[in-house]
Amino acid sequence: MLTAAEAYLIERGIPYRRFVHQQPPDDLEQAATERGQRLEQVVRTLLFRTTEGEFVMVLVPGGFHVYWPALRQHLQQRRLTLATEEEVIRVTGYMPGSVSPFGLPAPLRILVDPHVFAVEEVSLGAGQPGVAIIMRREDLVAAVGRFELVNLVDEKQARKAAKPSDNIG
Repeated sequence: MLTAAEAYLIERGIPYRRFVHQQPPDDLEQAATERGQRLEQVVRTLLFRTTEGEFVMVLVPGGFHVYWPALRQHLQQRRLTLATEEEVIRVTGYMPGSVSPFGLPAPLRILVDPHVFAVEEVSLGAGQPGVAIIMRREDLVAAVGRFELVNLVDEKQARKAAKPSDNIG
């Protein structure tokens, strides 16, 4: 059965591949390995609540953490919190761990860290535990539609990730 995220992509003619894990992965590293990807190719889709009770969706690459001061500054908020499990389900229609920026019940403000687009192919939640959407970055841009491109990761962490791996060669 297709998820709302997949139906959204099909309606718009946006290509993607469906990946089904044998069982939901325990963490992003396992998800990446099973999908034949590197950690930074797995996009984390996070939901934050502002002090006004509004919600903002944030996309960052796997292995990166949101740099809270940058997020607060961009949103001009002194206080932000991660949405609770109940809020995630109510606002997105998806279970935590399978959240997708596609097929949402209502439009959300979406912020994307530019490091998400540093790779040719990404994967992200399909809206169902253990199921992922794999797509090219160009298709991700088309599918998300309106979003704000914002540096949301700690630059030290980003520079470290950009260094060549010691495992190459």
